[in-house]
Amino acid sequence: MSVEDVSSITHAPEMLDGRVKTFHPAVHAGILAQDLESDEKDLAEQNIGKVNYVVCNLYPFKDTITKINVTVSEAVEQIDIGGVTLLRAAAKNHSRVTILSDPADYPSFLEEIKNGEASEASRKLYALKAFEHTADYDSAIAEFFRKRYAGDGRQQLSLRYGANPHQSPAQAFVKSGELPIKVLSGSPGYINLLDALNSWPLVKELKESLDLPSAASFKHVSPAGAAVGIALSAVEKTVCFVGDIEGLNESPLACAYARARGVDRMSSFGDWIALSDTVDVTTAKIISREVSDGVIAPAYTPEAFEILKKKKGGKYTILEIDPFYKPPAIETRQVYGISLSQQRNDVKITAKTFSRVITPSSDYEIPPQALIDLAVATIALKYTQSNSVCYAKNGQIIGLGAGQQSRIHCTRLAGDKADNWWFRQHPKVLDIKWKQGTKRPDKSNTIDLYVSGLAPKPGDGLEREMYESVFEEVPEPFTPEEIEDWRSQQEEVAISSDAFFPFVDNVFRAHKSGAKYMAAPGGSVADKAVHEAADNCGIVFVEQETRLFHH
Repeated sequence: MSVEDVSSITHAPEMLDGRVKTFHPAVHAGILAQDLESDEKDLAEQNIGKVNYVVCNLYPFKDTITKINVTVSEAVEQIDIGGVTLLRAAAKNHSRVTILSDPADYPSFLEEIKNGEASEASRKLYALKAFEHTADYDSAIAEFFRKRYAGDGRQQLSLRYGANPHQSPAQAFVKSGELPIKVLSGSPGYINLLDALNSWPLVKELKESLDLPSAASFKHVSPAGAAVGIALSAVEKTVCFVGDIEGLNESPLACAYARARGVDRMSSFGDWIALSDTVDVTTAKIISREVSDGVIAPAYTPEAFEILKKKKGGKYTILEIDPFYKPPAIETRQVYGISLSQQRNDVKITAKTFSRVITPSSDYEIPPQALIDLAVATIALKYTQSNSVCYAKNGQIIGLGAGQQSRIHCTRLAGDKADNWWFRQHPKVLDIKWKQGTKRPDKSNTIDLYVSGLAPKPGDGLEREMYESVFEEVPEPFTPEEIEDWRSQQEEVAISSDAFFPFVDNVFRAHKSGAKYMAAPGGSVADKAVHEAADNCGIVFVEQETRLFHH
């Protein structure tokens, strides 16, 4: 087999220092010609022969840009134009042409053609590889120039580092259009954006579903709390540490965040905040005195922004998101170098979601407040690491179990948090007298120890001293009778699960924490037993049709 220069086909010399050599009808007509009479006629008139095989390697652009301090001009010189065109032309006409873009395929290809032509199956696989190769090549070029030309914040955003400090560099970007988020203050990190971009759709969906301002407190890509804007009672204000906020109930958004933050104050310490509406001064005042990493919202009043940007010495992260942004229908993520794609979970949770009542009877009418609570719990599950179970009351999460391998452990964890929330409202807790200067986080931690029955006992040394140091007078522990009496008053709680309950133990645990309404998909062999257990416990069981795993 003879080897000749491409100029023997084009009858034209290389030009522009080799940048133009294969762009010629003699090359591309030969590649793209199909077995059609009209194509044969055109080729014959121009004295052009068909090309059956194309073997092409591209300029090493990706290797070039990994060099330290590579310049734009150096990178530009390694952008292959003719080679990519050859690959795409041959891959497009793979019904006839064999395209080799990977040297690793040479041995098997040579072995195959010893007995004739490359098979149709081989041509298809080679074409796929060529298309993937050019797509990856173009993606590398686009990423290089996005970093250089897009401007930080327009199409891409440089991050401090990845999930951990040693994972650098890190960035957030979109492949088309502009980023729907703007950094108004601070510098977000990788985990900040994971929390922001999971918490924002949660509050957006709550607002759309219930037509109430909504808020979420996120930690490690799951909600520590979420709520809608329902006015707080005097007790709830005390429990949420917002009793001194003037005009609180005049701001539904502030009420939503006070509830979201007050659900599990220990978990919410250092949270990421998402708010569905324009942030007002009242909401900003609550945020300003809590320890948190940042906030995302569609807008901020000038006065609220002035309050927030003073946090952390001006380094507090404030993000503004376009409320009309719609993500693509297909979402893609990469795990261990392998890309996974799926249809985005765009199922809508509304009152109709809870229309299939199993117990006590199909014609049972769920009260409006219970529908709100079921919606809050269920929508929260869409953005919670699975397995997950959520308890809700008064338009807010009161307990959430996330990321557990066993359903009953989700139910127990969420139930324990719901119990904690309820016992924080006990008169003995509300009557605690704190020493002047005790900080809110210390109060939260101490209350948790107290209501959990884990407070250090006399004789426990320094731990006991630290516990007692925050009280004017150390409260007496709960008696078994007090615990039983207060627990029995916990009622009207709604609970939702992201998948079916496989055993009746979940029902009994939920009942222990005052569950009156339960929602979960069906599909377990134990469905009938679960329904009967719910009925025996006086629980309204709703079968909603959609599994809501989130990973």
